[in-house]
Amino acid sequence: METILAEAYPFWSKLTVEEKNQILAGCTRAVYEKGRQIHRSDLGCKGAILLLSGLLRVYIVSDEGREVTLFRIHAGESCVLSASCLLDSIQFDILIEAAEAAEAFVIPSGVLRPIMESNPYVGLYMYKQAAERFSDVMWMMQQILFMGADRRVAVFLWDETVGRKQPLLQMTHDEIARNIGSAREVVSKVLKYLSEEGVVSLKRGKVEILDKEKLKKHL
Repeated sequence: METILAEAYPFWSKLTVEEKNQILAGCTRAVYEKGRQIHRSDLGCKGAILLLSGLLRVYIVSDEGREVTLFRIHAGESCVLSASCLLDSIQFDILIEAAEAAEAFVIPSGVLRPIMESNPYVGLYMYKQAAERFSDVMWMMQQILFMGADRRVAVFLWDETVGRKQPLLQMTHDEIARNIGSAREVVSKVLKYLSEEGVVSLKRGKVEILDKEKLKKHL
């Protein structure tokens, strides 16, 4: 555990032996099945999450029930917004769910709080990570406000397949819609068009990229 935490958190080398022991004693390993909601702002402050495997989706829900994905957390990345109660200047209501079966280390807020108060390197890391995530949020908002649904679908497909060198995307139309902040019907219409153009092949719960060059033209 210590080796993984030391590689993931730059502040680890700045901790005292006592602080390291406190984190190691309090840190827990969590396993989440796909679709499980693992954090809600109104249910208290969970703590800092370090994802070991799988994928987490961070999102918000409108009063009408529409979900908008803000960003996703991949294996090896951490999320500090699940410990937002430790960041006094940040009031941000978010939800986090397991987009895939996932495993993570969780450092509880009760463990982090006294260490943040005594060690400025930890607090600096927390705020820096939060700022970087808000940059992701702003990018998503710009996409939703200023980019057409057809282009957002194309960008998402490119990032998830070509960018990750995985030509097959195992997601339903509804999951894609929630990830780009659109309606399922709109996503289905765009995917049908891309299929007719020979860009993708559609199967139940799967989208396969057939022609990367054609997809690139839609970005």
